[in-house]
Amino acid sequence: MHKGQETTTDKFHPASAPDFLPRPQLRDLQYTRLRGMVEHAYRNVAHFRERMRGLGLTPADLRSLPDLTHLPFTVKTDLRDNYPYGLFAVPLDKVVRLHASSGTTGKPIVVPYTRADIKVWSEVMVRTFAACGLHAGDVVQNAYGYGLFTGGLGAHYGAEALGATVIPISGGNTERQIMVLKDFNTTAICCTPSYFLHLSERALEQGIDFRQLPLRVGVFGAEPWTEAMRRRIEEETGIRAYDIYGLSEIIGPGVGIECTAHDGLHIFEDHFYPEIVDPQTGQPLPDGQEGELVLTTLSKQAMPMIRYRTRDITTLMAEPCSCGRTIRRIRRISRRSDDMFIIRGVNIYPSQVETALLNAEGTLPHYQIVLTREKDLDRMEVQVEVTPEVFSDRIGALEKLNTKLLKSLEQVLNIRVDVRLVAPRTIQRSEGKAKRVLDQRQTAG
Repeated sequence: MHKGQETTTDKFHPASAPDFLPRPQLRDLQYTRLRGMVEHAYRNVAHFRERMRGLGLTPADLRSLPDLTHLPFTVKTDLRDNYPYGLFAVPLDKVVRLHASSGTTGKPIVVPYTRADIKVWSEVMVRTFAACGLHAGDVVQNAYGYGLFTGGLGAHYGAEALGATVIPISGGNTERQIMVLKDFNTTAICCTPSYFLHLSERALEQGIDFRQLPLRVGVFGAEPWTEAMRRRIEEETGIRAYDIYGLSEIIGPGVGIECTAHDGLHIFEDHFYPEIVDPQTGQPLPDGQEGELVLTTLSKQAMPMIRYRTRDITTLMAEPCSCGRTIRRIRRISRRSDDMFIIRGVNIYPSQVETALLNAEGTLPHYQIVLTREKDLDRMEVQVEVTPEVFSDRIGALEKLNTKLLKSLEQVLNIRVDVRLVAPRTIQRSEGKAKRVLDQRQTAG
């Protein structure tokens, strides 16, 4: 038996009540909140108002929940084009916190929160942890990064609101993570699944078996992972592993979570309304059909997101869940409809890499990004062709250029990657769209 199965069901946790609303009551709540949110965005966000008017729509045209599909989409470029505050729906003096995620051109996506937004965020994170069987008295080691990244503080505030003891250790420093896991009697950990596997392997090298620790729950996200990886984590460490879903543009972590049934991720759709659309046409698809996930915030004050195209490919599952929750689920997300990939929890676009490379003299516009996994940690190597003149100087010029590129990439991507300079004509050419990313990670887990 997994250690995580020793806890009782979370069904009767008072903070979980919205998860069990009868569907008609939930739909009424969604429509009421949607109308208020659309009116709020129309009144206070020029970008949204102009989009609505361009379609000949006003908030009065939203007469039922299905009318949401007539509203315009919001896409990531809208956030970039309105950087930094153009999509805010409240004055800056009403914003109590700013977070940011990486953008496609090096500029971050800025995400504001009012006090009410922070309260909602904490609420959905409480419901997230409750779905994982956590409760007051648990000791939560939060190894998500703190700072502009939403992961760390999102999990922190939710765990505190749950009544748990939070260890704000942040990411990295593997030896200290292991020491704290052992000495502080940690019962739950929040981090990326690949980093947790790395922690468990390093611990075994030190003679520490996670099965012998109080640790029983892992809340893992910020990168795609598979059922095979879950099985490996649970078999090797004895914990229960849960997949968490979120994105900064909507609120951060806490948009969705697996329950103890491990059959899809419940979306907290009283705050985040989910749709599935055809990635090519944008047309709505019925529950059960695979497509792109679109999310609308129903209670976000500082920056409402109306029909935000996540680019995540999944399926909405409307059939009842054995846990008793009435909020719908999505299948685990394993791919995207764009070219973004995730390394150690950081969103990266090939266009970012290209920008950093082309800023340096001596490189050619031919490169490839090679993704590998070593000891359960993702690694990224950028292979780039250099000019014949630079390549002929085997020592001085090559070393200087390599150092410059390492620094440039770290500034743009906010993580350290490897660089390999190669001779001209080394990287395979394509007659069509260039294959910039070679993903050699083991997708089976």
